[in-house]
Amino acid sequence: MESILVLAHTASSGDVSADSSPVLTKASLEAVTAGTQLAERLGANLTIGVFGADAATAAATLGATGARLLSVSGEVFEQPRYATDAAAVEALCRAAQASIVLAPSSSRVVRVAAAVSHRLGGFIDTHITALSGAEAIEATRWFYRQRVEAVVSRAARPWFLLLDAGTQKAYDAAQPVSAPVEQIAVEAPVTRTTVSGLRAPSHGAQTIRPDAKLLFVAGAGWTKKQPDGQIHSSDGGELILGFLRASGASLGSSKSLVDQGGDGQPVLPFLTHMNQIGQTGATPRHAKGLSTCCHGEEPHVVGWRFIGDRRAISLDPNCGWTRGKADVVYVADAFQVISKVNALLGAAKA
Repeated sequence: MESILVLAHTASSGDVSADSSPVLTKASLEAVTAGTQLAERLGANLTIGVFGADAATAAATLGATGARLLSVSGEVFEQPRYATDAAAVEALCRAAQASIVLAPSSSRVVRVAAAVSHRLGGFIDTHITALSGAEAIEATRWFYRQRVEAVVSRAARPWFLLLDAGTQKAYDAAQPVSAPVEQIAVEAPVTRTTVSGLRAPSHGAQTIRPDAKLLFVAGAGWTKKQPDGQIHSSDGGELILGFLRASGASLGSSKSLVDQGGDGQPVLPFLTHMNQIGQTGATPRHAKGLSTCCHGEEPHVVGWRFIGDRRAISLDPNCGWTRGKADVVYVADAFQVISKVNALLGAAKA
């Protein structure tokens, strides 16, 4: 019989307010959902291991799962660091003696998972999007920028599976249930670095943010000639930044737009290749997406396949978006639409 361990970690101090209780990250709660469903389907024993500054308190919120709860706590485990996180994850895995280890694909876990798998003589697969199989575990994952889907099954144990964020529903216990939490003692390794403070970029145009509810994608049309025969890329940039500030949306871009800077064409100065979505960019998983001034053809749409509600603004009623690639298409001028939306958002906040 398989035994399953779900690894989870608390949010670091930079992600939560100073007076808030320890909380598990959303990606960790998604891994808990995957673990409970898999254990129920296979009839396997389930263990959940949490590491962080006050992991025991966070682990106690998972009592309703009926799983064995383990924690590695201590101030030294508060901030992400390879040496301390690897020691915590290894200790949890050895204590659980699990044959299957599920974990979120957070930067904190991805940094150490392969090393811990090697220490335990196991095998690891990443970018898992689904788990199936009634008797044997079958893991679904993507290859080649989400163009090829494969179903993988392995005999090697322990088998580490890192789950992509947004592929599972986050665990939410209807009624909290008290349960004992086993504290795993870990001798903290010698560290040569200390965290003296935190600096985080403001939520704006710097990159694609997976925590945002809406993904706003700018296309090359923002830098092309408008009905008056002139280019208004600076005005377009102000409209886009105003929308991001008012809505809290995350910013993405088509490849053609981010590439224009190298061609000497008008650009939106806040865009980089970190904002690019599509066949050679990111494949975000936001609940909603709004594409503006994009052509909607295949290379761009590849990056949108995991968006829940896909909408687009385009002046061309025959563009790629209208051919079944978007749920709703607004045939209108994006400059006028975003300007009006910004005014409405501003009035709502006034």
